[in-house]
Amino acid sequence: MREDFLHYIWKFKKFDFLQAETVSGKNVDIYNMGMHNQDESGPDFFNAKLKIEEQLWAGNVEIHVNSSDWYAHQHEEDKNYDNVILHVVWKHDVEVFRKDNTEIPCLVLNGLVKPRAIKNYRALLADKYRWINCEKQFSDFSDFTFNNWLERLYVERLQEKSLLINELLHESTKDWEAVLFQLLAKSFGLNKNGDAFLQMSKTIPFTVIRKLDNVFQLEALFFGQANMLLLPKEDAYYQELQKEYTYLKQRFSLVENPNIQVEYFRLRPPNFPTIRLSQLANLYANKSNLFSKLISVKDKTELYKIFELETSEYWKSHYSFEKETSSKNKKISKKLIDLFIINTIVPLQFCYANSKHKNKEISFDLIKSVAPEKNSITQKFTVLRKQKIESAMHTQALLQLKPNYCDKNRCLNCSLGLSLLQKNT
Repeated sequence: MREDFLHYIWKFKKFDFLQAETVSGKNVDIYNMGMHNQDESGPDFFNAKLKIEEQLWAGNVEIHVNSSDWYAHQHEEDKNYDNVILHVVWKHDVEVFRKDNTEIPCLVLNGLVKPRAIKNYRALLADKYRWINCEKQFSDFSDFTFNNWLERLYVERLQEKSLLINELLHESTKDWEAVLFQLLAKSFGLNKNGDAFLQMSKTIPFTVIRKLDNVFQLEALFFGQANMLLLPKEDAYYQELQKEYTYLKQRFSLVENPNIQVEYFRLRPPNFPTIRLSQLANLYANKSNLFSKLISVKDKTELYKIFELETSEYWKSHYSFEKETSSKNKKISKKLIDLFIINTIVPLQFCYANSKHKNKEISFDLIKSVAPEKNSITQKFTVLRKQKIESAMHTQALLQLKPNYCDKNRCLNCSLGLSLLQKNT
């Protein structure tokens, strides 16, 4: 027996509550189950209302598998549990007392739980070797239940992405333009160099970016702060960048981060850090009022125009310094722009709307217009669902679902799992 299942039983009244009584034989009439506490600390249900015999109680409910878990978890030493009015357990093995030595009434669920609820629960968690617990029923969920839950999961994912944004806002004293620059730098670096590019962007005060509108200067700035101009090379363009960076570093009193190290290993040449930083430099050299444009855009075709840019001339015939290749325009692909939408633009729009208390005005039209992502997780879900996943909003939600719910057996916190448990109960 698991405690989260007992939470579910209590929350949704999946037991014979008309026969509820304490271990001492007193009748328990439940008027309000209380509000489920999702945090790790404090009682499991707040503000419950019930009557034991003729005494009306209002307070908190704590749930355990065994009543002795109260002491195992050291609740007797925690003042947050002083207002517990009922201890709900599966097995009663010891009496529990308050600090004033009065006994906390105990309700045992074993024997009261509806058999169908237990059967559904055991069936859901029976096979340890499934990819997800509900894989056999995954195609059976109604579109309403499925899409509703995915939208909630996507909001949850945006809230998680907001943690980094809020951290950057705090560090930049709420300079949204600076945060956009840092997030875009991270996105341009993709998985391999995202952290390195983010750290590079943090070493550059955005006041410096505002003062520079020259691609060459911005390249020198980015390459220099990313520790990409340290070694001596015979390449003339490299030497020009070194000289310009030395000037910029002195002019703006820039501080380097010696721990930044970009990667080339196992990267396709178009994703080399040289190419991506040149494109980022072109973006900030040629696009004014970038934040105001991106924070309000709702049409991905407009974004495709904003990010329709290339590298500087040198990088059209190079992927790395000193090694010349045939000349080729190196534009940002629509696929990469879609990643910008998923990982930077929509999360920033969400966070900005929340900061302005405009939660109700948040639109998901932009993310819904982006094609679904293809990776091992989303493709497996597509097979199980037996139909095409509609958009990047849904694939992002599924990427939230698998590690945070399915892998942790949190079926009782999942709308899909709950719908299975409540079937015919």
